[in-house]
Amino acid sequence: MRILHFYKDYFPDSMGGVEQVIRQICVGTGRIGAQSEVLTLTASNDLAPIEFEGHTIHRVHRDLNIASTGIALSAFGELRRRAAEADVVHYHFPWPFMDLAHFASGIDKPTVVTYHSDIVRQKALLKLYTPLKRKFLKSVDTIVATSPNYMETSSVLNRYRDKTRTITYGLDKSIYPVPTQALLDKWRAIVGDKFFLFVGVLRYYKGLHILLDAVADLDYPVVIVGAGPIEAELKAHALRLGLTHVLFLGFLDDADKVALLTLSYAMVFPSHLRSEAFGISLLEGAMYGKPMISSEIGTGTSYINIHDETGLVVPPSDAQAFRQAMVTLWNNPTMASVMGVKAAERYRKLFTAERMASNYMALYQELAGKRANASLPRQGAAL
Repeated sequence: MRILHFYKDYFPDSMGGVEQVIRQICVGTGRIGAQSEVLTLTASNDLAPIEFEGHTIHRVHRDLNIASTGIALSAFGELRRRAAEADVVHYHFPWPFMDLAHFASGIDKPTVVTYHSDIVRQKALLKLYTPLKRKFLKSVDTIVATSPNYMETSSVLNRYRDKTRTITYGLDKSIYPVPTQALLDKWRAIVGDKFFLFVGVLRYYKGLHILLDAVADLDYPVVIVGAGPIEAELKAHALRLGLTHVLFLGFLDDADKVALLTLSYAMVFPSHLRSEAFGISLLEGAMYGKPMISSEIGTGTSYINIHDETGLVVPPSDAQAFRQAMVTLWNNPTMASVMGVKAAERYRKLFTAERMASNYMALYQELAGKRANASLPRQGAAL
C-alpha cells in the first residue's frame, strides 16, 4: 500500500513535533507493509529525493512564507503526480496552502487529514481562511483527532464529528540513540544530579515566561533545551529576574537530548495556549519515565499527563501554581519516582509508535477498501 504524506515542513530541513509524528507514522507503517512518501517544501535548491529511514522525501522549492504558511506553485503539479501513484493521500492540518493545493491539483484518491491543532493566533487571517478550511475538511474522507481531549474541546472538529476518529501520537523508543556513559558523565558535570528539564521549540505558546516567573524565588536548577523565535526575549527575561540557576542550552542533537532526558529529575511543560495541541516532548518525558508538570489547556497534554498519577497539572498562565507544583515534586522524591513509573506505564499502554502505526494502517486499508468497493459494478447492473 502506497501512502503520500503532504506537509509544509519535514526532515532534514525541520525537526518539529508534527515532523516527528509523520516520521514515526512512516517508519511504523513501513514495518507492516506500507510504502510511504513525503511531499514537502524547502528553501534549498537541491530537490533530489532523499531516502530516509525506509521512506522517500520529495521536496519542492518554497516560493513564499506568509504567516507561517509556506507556498510553492510547483507543489500543485507535484502533488497531482505523486497522488496519482498513491493509494491514500495523508494530509497534516493546519496549512492553508495545502487546502488550496488539494483542490487545485484535483486530488481524487482516498484522503485522511490528521488534525494537529486549531489555528489560534492568526484570528484576522482565520476569518478569511474559514470558508476554504470548511470546504477542505468537508471534502476529505476521514479526519483524525490526536487525543480525546482535543476532540471534545475543538469547535472546529465538533462540526465533523461524524467522520472524525481519534488516533493518538506514538513514539518508538528504539529509534532514539542510547547515550554513552561518557556522554552522561559530561552532562552530569554541567547540569548536576537533580534538575527540571524543558525540551521544545521556543515559541510564544510554550509558556516559558511562566516557568521563569515560577522559579524567580527558587534555586532549583532548570535546563531549557531548544531554540526558537523568542529565545532572545526569554533570555532577557531570565536576566531581569536574575535567574542564575536557569541554563539555556539551545538546540541539541538527539544523543544529547536523550542524555538529558535520562538524567533529569522531572519534565516541566508550561504551555498555556491551545496551539500546544499535544506535546511530543512531554510524551518523550513519559517515555523515559519522568514525572511531569503541565497546564490544563484542554488538549493532549492532559491526556499524556494525568494529575496526581503521572505528574501534576495546574491552571494555565499561573506562575504561582506552577511554582508550587515544582516545590511539591522537588520535596517528595518518592512520589516523583512513583509518578515517573506510572508515566512510563501509560506510554507503553497508549502511546507507542507500534500502536499508532497499527491504527493508521487499519484506517488506510479501510479507506482504500471503500474506494475499491465503490468502483465495482453493482450486482445486477448492466456490464
